[in-house]
Amino acid sequence: MTIADVATHRGYGTFDCGGAHIRAQCRHLATVVTVRGDIDAVNADRVYDHIRRFIMGSNPLVLDLSDVSHFAAAGVSLLRDVDDHCRAAGVEWTLVPGPAVVEVLGDARADDEAAFPSVRSVREALQNLADAIVSRRQLVLPLIKKTA
Repeated sequence: MTIADVATHRGYGTFDCGGAHIRAQCRHLATVVTVRGDIDAVNADRVYDHIRRFIMGSNPLVLDLSDVSHFAAAGVSLLRDVDDHCRAAGVEWTLVPGPAVVEVLGDARADDEAAFPSVRSVREALQNLADAIVSRRQLVLPLIKKTA
C-alpha cells in the first residue's frame, strides 16, 4: 500500500492516478482541482476521467497544474477534453499552468493549437470569478430598481 492509497482511503481526498496526484476542493466561487506530479501518455486518460467528475452543474472549474513536474504532449489532449466537456456542460473553466505545462502549450500554440483560458495563480482565477459576479450584479441592479 502506497502513501497515496493511505491518503485516499483515510479520506484526505488525494487520488493517485499513476504518478499524478489529484485533489479537489469545492469553494464558494469554483471547484479547484489541483494536480501534482507527472502527466504522461500512460496516465492522461485516468487524470481526465478523474477531473471530469468535478465538472458539474454551473460551478466554474479552476484546474491548477502549477505543480505538475512533467507534462507530456498527451496532456494537451487532456486539456482539449476538459475544454470540450466544460463547453458541453456550460461550465466556465480556467487553467493555472506551471512551467512544465507552459513549455508544452507553447510548443502546441506554435502548431496552431487552441489556447486555453489561463491565469498565473488560483488566487487570480478566483478573483476573476468574483469580479465577474460583481460586474453582472451591477448590470442587473438598475433593472431590479426600476421594476420594484
